[in-house]
Amino acid sequence: MILISKSASHVMGKRAPDSADVVVVGGGVMGASAAFHLAEAGVDVVLVERGDLAGGSTSKAAGGVRANFSDELNIALGKRSLELFADFTSRPGQQVDLHRTGYLFVLTSADAVDDFEQAVALQQQLGVRAELVDPPRASELSPYLDTSGVLAAAWSPDDGHCTPESVVQGYATGARRLGARVMSHTAVTNIRVSGGEIHAVETSFGSITTSCVINCAGAWSPQIANFVGLDLPVVPVRRQLVVTEPLANPMPTAFTIDYGTTFYWHREGPGILMGFSDPSTKPGFDCTDDPGFLGQLAELASVRAPALLDVGIKTGWAGLYEVTPDHNALLGQSHEVSRMLYATGFSGHGFLQGPAVGEILRDLYLGRAPFIDIAPLDVRRFASGALRPERNVV
Repeated sequence: MILISKSASHVMGKRAPDSADVVVVGGGVMGASAAFHLAEAGVDVVLVERGDLAGGSTSKAAGGVRANFSDELNIALGKRSLELFADFTSRPGQQVDLHRTGYLFVLTSADAVDDFEQAVALQQQLGVRAELVDPPRASELSPYLDTSGVLAAAWSPDDGHCTPESVVQGYATGARRLGARVMSHTAVTNIRVSGGEIHAVETSFGSITTSCVINCAGAWSPQIANFVGLDLPVVPVRRQLVVTEPLANPMPTAFTIDYGTTFYWHREGPGILMGFSDPSTKPGFDCTDDPGFLGQLAELASVRAPALLDVGIKTGWAGLYEVTPDHNALLGQSHEVSRMLYATGFSGHGFLQGPAVGEILRDLYLGRAPFIDIAPLDVRRFASGALRPERNVV
């Protein structure tokens, strides 16, 4: 007699829905947001994720939410997302531990000050509260900051951080409540196309007849795009961070970024979350810990936040950025395959833009004009040379 556990029996009996208006691929913040906004609009949607929801890049994010960017599209996406994060407890209805501590970009070169003067002016024109502050004020906003060599800092008080996994679960739960089907641990194995039109998505649990696919697979989005012959110039790059043990006397602090080195920190419960972006990291899917990371982190902290060197490390992890050549997103739809939409390549600022992007993907599917013109984020910009470099990246 062969005994089958309830969980195994559930997997054995699992089958993909026969059809859907839209199949969203990827269960991170982009996919979950898209599924929620589509379901809210009455669209029959299936969300397919090959692992756990938020199990890819989203769960490894530092959780920052901001509108402090140099590109007007990123400013607009961040600003709209901040509005949606602020309303998250009522729509879709989930506590995401939002802390609006502000963002502080610490500037140590004249060129950086010049760049951020322009960025702050643009942010202000677009209705974002932002300003340049002097080192004493920066020290007040970020008490662990050593201002030696600091010329100024860019301060945006409405920014902050929240919990990425809670955002995804909130959107997924809301989408299910509105009728969406969410399939985790389900791999997409092919997309059937003929005559330039999508006919079905093949998965490890059967085929789903559909005429529209939204590719939100993050670092894995090129593989999904390849099923329909679409080239998305996205590469995975490892990023690592740590969370300290609880501080004896924790102080409120802005989400602080030393712009010249990318060393950053913010409060994470009773401890501090810290990390930096190592420009020497080679592209790849390797998420094992870099043995040299802690030494480099300590070296950066010794200059900019030496008080944090006295706190022990509690935990840490590595995840993937999905990076494009100009550090800006790919957002739009294929011009060769009808109704093949994509939202990927956010280069480290995808989590914070997820709410707004979900609205945009909904509008693209419904044939409505989104709240901003996303044409500059079309993948074809790389062929034409119309790049949009984003400077305010971490």
